[in-house]
Amino acid sequence: MYHFDEGIERRGTNCVKWDVPFVTSDVTPMWIADMDFEVAPAITESLQRIAGQGAFGYQFLSDRYYESIINWMKRRHGLELKKEEICYVPNVVMGLSFAVQAVSEAGDEIIIMTPVYGPFFKVVNDNDRVLVESPMKNDDGYYTMDLDDFESRITGKTKAVIFCNPHNPSGRVWRREELQAFADICIKHDLYIISDDIHSELISEGYEHTFISSLSEEIRNRCIVCTSPSKAFNLASIHVANCFIFNEALREKYQAIAERSHAAENNAFAEAALVAAYNDSEEWLTELNCYIDGNLEYFTDYVKREIPSLTVCKPEGTYLVWVDFRKTGMPSEKLHDYLLKECHIASNDGNFFGKLGDGFARFNLACPRSTVVKALEELKAKFA
Repeated sequence: MYHFDEGIERRGTNCVKWDVPFVTSDVTPMWIADMDFEVAPAITESLQRIAGQGAFGYQFLSDRYYESIINWMKRRHGLELKKEEICYVPNVVMGLSFAVQAVSEAGDEIIIMTPVYGPFFKVVNDNDRVLVESPMKNDDGYYTMDLDDFESRITGKTKAVIFCNPHNPSGRVWRREELQAFADICIKHDLYIISDDIHSELISEGYEHTFISSLSEEIRNRCIVCTSPSKAFNLASIHVANCFIFNEALREKYQAIAERSHAAENNAFAEAALVAAYNDSEEWLTELNCYIDGNLEYFTDYVKREIPSLTVCKPEGTYLVWVDFRKTGMPSEKLHDYLLKECHIASNDGNFFGKLGDGFARFNLACPRSTVVKALEELKAKFA
């Protein structure tokens, strides 16, 4: 039994979430996507052993690293992997950027489905590609892909789509039939799929994550799948992630880009953290998912019952909730500051996820239940 209700003190640790200037002592930080829980004991013990080595020179990733990933993905997801298909990268956003460069040239079009995680916009624009947005359908907080719109935006210059599964910020876990319909369009138009699956271990009860690359060999060969233990095991500052690339020619191109950026070297703690997470912390993750699912249910039930001016749909995955404030009459450009200054909650402003996020806010519920209760009371006082 793990003590998620207790949380862990993070102030004074150079913590982005807690130690930035706007998170004053009266503010509850529910913004950046990391967790206010102590990591699994096996991870702490593994990192302590590495710290005791006393030397931190250049290191390579051993077979144990790759075996841990292969076994985890097979056991948890039914995903078959070979060692050579696993490409280390320090973080998923860097992997997305390299993927964009590998599948396209400057001036080519890349489609994203909005609203979506803010760095998707940056990895397209910063690499001199043309960003094309395909709006998703929003049915009272429940999001689905608008595949007719998506297909209508494909041109001869379109090379790829960046995809998010589970979806951030809505928390949708895409069903197999949804993925298949989407993939069929990508096959028809010869598009690559860059899939961000960083939240794939954070799944609510009753739902199942499917890697889009597992649908067929044809789809597999046009995919770059980005994963990391960082979200599920709270390891963001360890800098360990992996891209699965099954097409050998595409993988070689991706790896050449990573090497030119000097991004293929791991840090001394990367292997120790990942191996301890995947090999020895599954029970911890099971309890974590149960606790987070309880937070998500408590938050969404409370909002629907006590704050009807807000619209929210319980996420199927992630520990994030996407709340629609548009019925409150609060101007979208003032919402973020109002939540911070009047409700004493630091949230992610909806426009971080694109124009379709105006009037929304994202809240991080990877925290003790008492934090969730406190935030809801503040929201009720101002918006009920």
